[in-house]
Amino acid sequence: MNIGLRVGIMGFFLIGSVTYGGTVPKPPKMTPELIQKGMAVYTTNCLSCHGEKGDGNGPAGAYMNPKPRNFGEGKFKAGGKPEQLFKTVTSGLSGTAMAPFGHLPEEDRWAVIYYVTDAFIKKKK
Repeated sequence: MNIGLRVGIMGFFLIGSVTYGGTVPKPPKMTPELIQKGMAVYTTNCLSCHGEKGDGNGPAGAYMNPKPRNFGEGKFKAGGKPEQLFKTVTSGLSGTAMAPFGHLPEEDRWAVIYYVTDAFIKKKK
């Protein structure tokens, strides 16, 4: 594994997570353009852990315990409603390697939630 990937994985574990204490902002309307933007956000920020298919088999995911979430299976630890996913994306998830992504613009966080919902979660139903 290359050194950059190792450092990135270690950073995820060291960052930890914080509880999102704020009010969840009103979600924007889900549009094809926002879903497309979410795909780009996912590719840049999520794919290395969650994988191309959202199955938790990304290249970095192989080194994590517990493994990253498979979006197509099971219940979400902190809830699967968009508002709950916003909190998870913003704050990370305690007890896992899910790092906080609150540094991303609010629209990007909603976009990635819509993309994941459209591409992976809806398909499991």
